[in-house]
Amino acid sequence: MEKKFRFGIMGAGNIARQFCDAVTRQGEGVVAAVASKSLERAEKFAGEQGIPHFYGNYEEMLEKENPDAVYVAVTTNAHHELTMLCLERGIPVLCEKAMCRNGKEAEDIFRCSREKNVFVMEAMWSRFLPKMAKIKEWLEQERIGKVNLVTCNIGFKAPADRENRYYNPSLGGGATYDILVYCYEIARYFFEEKPLECVCMTDWAETGVDQTDTVLMKYPECIVSLTATFQGDIPNDMVFYGSKGKILVPYPHYGKEAYLYTEGEVEEIFDGDREENGFVYEIGEVIRCVREGKIESSVAPHQMTLDMAQIFDRIYSRKQG
Repeated sequence: MEKKFRFGIMGAGNIARQFCDAVTRQGEGVVAAVASKSLERAEKFAGEQGIPHFYGNYEEMLEKENPDAVYVAVTTNAHHELTMLCLERGIPVLCEKAMCRNGKEAEDIFRCSREKNVFVMEAMWSRFLPKMAKIKEWLEQERIGKVNLVTCNIGFKAPADRENRYYNPSLGGGATYDILVYCYEIARYFFEEKPLECVCMTDWAETGVDQTDTVLMKYPECIVSLTATFQGDIPNDMVFYGSKGKILVPYPHYGKEAYLYTEGEVEEIFDGDREENGFVYEIGEVIRCVREGKIESSVAPHQMTLDMAQIFDRIYSRKQG
């Protein structure tokens, strides 16, 4: 019997709790240790989650535990530093989105991954949801004909607090890092080639982070429109419009259903995902890839994150003031 895959966690917030639950559900792994900048917070988290070891120092956890992989669950501003800390020690990494704030950080991480021959992946868990494979199947079968327009919109009214993770630039705040990353990386899953043209439009908050973004991508026979916002509760959905129908995907980043329409009527519904915690799928991918000696996933490859980082660069290079 193969021994349990040992995860270490950096960060002790809500997203880390969801990860712990998913590791238990997935069954092949165990969370062996957690580290936080606050020893007290790490100790409390470990007690709540039944984790045997806790640390108030990230490096100490790596040195003493040498886990099979680390899940980086801190705020965006620390992703690059902690991911590199692991890679330089030869420890595989699953880093929460957005893994990188710019192209330089992305290039550093993936260069180190290649040089050390160590697995690293951005935690774009949405790509691993079963509905995504079904949508790709429908598109490949041309069930809605030739696709000519795709829209993906994700947004909500974020708390108007200058110090929270949404609006605080020192924490890596901004709609780009928090939700546009979903729109773009989900859309590019269905359009693997780069677009012919790409236009980015941004509205800036008083704190200096972006609060609404729209990205338009032009393909030979299709336009893709992406919108992410902190300024209102917009419909959260993705729609593929084709010559014979459409595919509607409510809550593309976490929902379980997808609807295939032809001639204005629902022809097929995908609702076969019974997993209560969608993180299970990406955790299984990390374990499989690491055990097989891979340095990247074919579902969420390095190029996915590199391309997203280039969009970050484009948006922030146009920042006014």
